[in-house]
Amino acid sequence: MKKINTIIEQQEEDELYEHFRFEAGKGQAPLRVDKFLMNLVENATRNKIQQAASAGNIYVNDVPVKSNYKVKANDVVRVLLSHPPYEYLLEPENIPLDIEYEDDQLLVVNKPAGMVVHPGHGNYSGTLVNALAYHFENLPMNSSERPGLVHRIDKDTSGLLVIAKTEQAMAHLTRQFSEKTSEREYIALVWGNVEQDSGTIEGHIGRHPKDRMQNTVYPDGSEGKPAVTHYKVIERFGYVTLVSCKLETGRTHQIRVHMKYIGHTLFNDARYGGDNILKGTTFTKYKQFIENCFKVLPRQALHAKTLGFEHPVTKEFIRFDTEIPADMQECIEKWRVYSKSREFEGDE
Repeated sequence: MKKINTIIEQQEEDELYEHFRFEAGKGQAPLRVDKFLMNLVENATRNKIQQAASAGNIYVNDVPVKSNYKVKANDVVRVLLSHPPYEYLLEPENIPLDIEYEDDQLLVVNKPAGMVVHPGHGNYSGTLVNALAYHFENLPMNSSERPGLVHRIDKDTSGLLVIAKTEQAMAHLTRQFSEKTSEREYIALVWGNVEQDSGTIEGHIGRHPKDRMQNTVYPDGSEGKPAVTHYKVIERFGYVTLVSCKLETGRTHQIRVHMKYIGHTLFNDARYGGDNILKGTTFTKYKQFIENCFKVLPRQALHAKTLGFEHPVTKEFIRFDTEIPADMQECIEKWRVYSKSREFEGDE
């Protein structure tokens, strides 16, 4: 009878589609699975999660659990539903693309801030992938079954992305990103006066133990994956600094997490606290100045400016560079004017 029940359970699971999969870290303290998922799944409500658990749709280590199950270290939590994830139901959309370069193997696009790279929970349309599906046929799939994507940048980060148009290009470009031979430079405006003219930030990056929508640095390497960022100061404005960041690795939120780790959160980065006044004076006029800067640049001050890689066919190393977008330029200019009108005695 036990064997028959196992077969029936397997058949039922085979008819379900995996929507979410999370592995609890080594340091995970016991936590109800509904609260655990609330911290991880954007826009989810506890009521919906509990309904999913009651329906037998939440699995821990391949076993259905109720909402009061306590997630422990190294548990694998999955949410299985009867319909495919919406991101796999890709709808081509006629969205204009800012194409910097294109040939029969690849294209380089300049993504605007505010555009999500690929469909996911809460963002099923209007993404770069929706646009690519409209403008190009038969793009190769990456390891996550997303057409053309070799790498990605955050929704509110602007800048350059390379898209593969053939299987050969996908394999060749993906290998370069994996082996760290591609070149990626970002421009960021960060809070505080970055004292060193240049430096390297190293530290494993993984999920934040308390805020699962954030990542954090684990300097002892106990969690996460190795990450290396090289930075160089471009211009100082007293309470903020304009820096160039070159990625040696490509972890999620890497620059945002690494710069916060050394005490220089990105300007107006809401997820990591940069939308608060982290440096400066208590004067009302200064607060108004910052609010005006936030209005001009209603996102984190980060732009993927330069992208270089070896062409998959010609083997030539090619490099692309794009202008810093207008919203970020305007914010930088505001700081430039402000800093010239004041004398700074160092970082406050």
